[in-house]
Amino acid sequence: MRTSRPLRAAVVLCATAAVTLTSGPAAGAVEAGQSGKRPSQTGYGGAVSTVDEDATKAGIEALRRGGNAVDAAVAAAAALGVTEPFSAGIGGGGFFVYYEARTGRVHTIDGRETAPKRMKRDSFVEDGKAIPFEEAVTSGLSVGVPGTPQTWQRALDKWGRKDLAENLRPAIRLARDGFTVDKEYRDHTWQNEARFRAIAPTAKLFLPGGKLPEVGSTFRNPDLAQTYEGLGQRGLDWLYRGELGREIVHTVNQPPVAAGATIKVRPGLMETGDLAGYRVEDRAPTKIGYRGLDVYSMAPPSSGGSTVGEALNIMERFPLSRKDVNGATHTYLEASRLAYADRNKWIGDPAFVDVPLRQLMSDSFAKDRACLIDPKKAMPHPAPAGDPLKPGGCKTTAPGPDRYEGTSTTHLSTADAWGNVVAYTLTIEQTGGSAITVPHRGFLLNNELTDFDFAPPAAGQPWPANAPEGGKRPRSSMSPTIVLKDGKPLLALGSPGGSTIITTVLQTLFNRIDLGMTLPQAVAAPRLSQRNRAKTEAEPAFFNSPKRAELEAYGQQFELPSTTFTPNPEIGTVAALEFLGHGRIQAVAEPVRRGGGSAKVLFPTGP
Repeated sequence: MRTSRPLRAAVVLCATAAVTLTSGPAAGAVEAGQSGKRPSQTGYGGAVSTVDEDATKAGIEALRRGGNAVDAAVAAAAALGVTEPFSAGIGGGGFFVYYEARTGRVHTIDGRETAPKRMKRDSFVEDGKAIPFEEAVTSGLSVGVPGTPQTWQRALDKWGRKDLAENLRPAIRLARDGFTVDKEYRDHTWQNEARFRAIAPTAKLFLPGGKLPEVGSTFRNPDLAQTYEGLGQRGLDWLYRGELGREIVHTVNQPPVAAGATIKVRPGLMETGDLAGYRVEDRAPTKIGYRGLDVYSMAPPSSGGSTVGEALNIMERFPLSRKDVNGATHTYLEASRLAYADRNKWIGDPAFVDVPLRQLMSDSFAKDRACLIDPKKAMPHPAPAGDPLKPGGCKTTAPGPDRYEGTSTTHLSTADAWGNVVAYTLTIEQTGGSAITVPHRGFLLNNELTDFDFAPPAAGQPWPANAPEGGKRPRSSMSPTIVLKDGKPLLALGSPGGSTIITTVLQTLFNRIDLGMTLPQAVAAPRLSQRNRAKTEAEPAFFNSPKRAELEAYGQQFELPSTTFTPNPEIGTVAALEFLGHGRIQAVAEPVRRGGGSAKVLFPTGP
């Protein structure tokens, strides 16, 4: 529907108000209009979508006070460090994708954690074998140098309107005054109870009075409030070159194990020089064209942009549509299978290995890989990797190793009245990270280095591209994505979920673009995750639908998601935005998964 001139004028007034609105009755009216958790909302002036109501409110508050999409992203991320401390926080890292309306360019910041300089390829190896994974997970050995604080500062320095101290204020207030414990928070605590009890400051903070927090109770974290205040007042040197950094290093190398703990907690390898030497990286985004749209995401060491991009390139060679949903879904699964084979073979930290990124994301390589897809029959498992360095025909090579990635993590998407957009995925890896809390500081440290392929290779075989090395960034699946149409934002999205992040983003794009679903429908639909495995992981709702039998006729096989490290058979948790034209934005979060997310716009329209 075309927008009338009066409505266009109203939109301009709303956008202008978002710039100047700071206090008084009008500000209170906007705040009141944002009350009530909802998975979708449409309106003007900016938007925020996260997994958590308090975090989304923090982002909206930043917009209301004259901040832009970057300020809103930092404010929301800091709040998630309070209410989702087992998924993200200043003890971790992530990837930040930003569309700059003024220039029409997409930028990215790589805030991935790095391995300490003392780490070797065999640091996780003992007696010729990889140490037990559960010992790697809960250890100082798995802690990488955090990148999240530098990501926030770098983004604000380049594009923000407010300083770090101001953007931390909502999170400081939330940590000091407390938030209401929901079932998700209690479940995540219960899931980690044994690990948390093994670390004295973690047990003290997250098991108050020695018990699991009760649903409906108020949880406060005054230590984190003080830590955030310290970062705002003293700056990042306090962490990367000062007292807080020394405390982090001491905690990593001498984990504060509780008396009588039965879990083996290995010390780490971090030194103060690792923190002082850490730098976020400004990287060129990945970019592919898909059915007339431009899809931007994160380059290595993330495998998100390359794998989503390669799969879309393969899918574009087939006429997918809602007229043949089963055939289209079969092609989506097979394209994902092939892209994962290539991801596992070729992707690592580009500072340490030669990643043939341009070739992997080329249309010619997609043509080579698409020739392996039978439109009526699933290919044998595992699919071989392609060789992008030797194009032509259906040439293949052995796939690389596929290892477990923590399914925690979180994602947020923000936009502002000026047209800027952020897609930001951040993490501490495992739900609960390393389980190690820095004493009196209120935050958990990551266990991101378990993302390395740390098992020693077979005799005579080289170490894989994603092997551990000092200073190296482990491969990630985080896939913050921004889609442009005719140079303007159309979609912004991302998800947590370990290696299922890629398929979650890919399937949401497939649902929206190829199957013609609305964005809320695309987010809510049952998920299928094929990662070059014998069986595709599928959510419970899929098993009750006729699509299961119809796809099994193609030779596809299905199973519930692994519940080894999580009690919930869900795949991903999307937080997304769609830009509807004339300044209208639809913010969309999960209606059910992970307890349901929270999506808000600054000036809502309609119910």
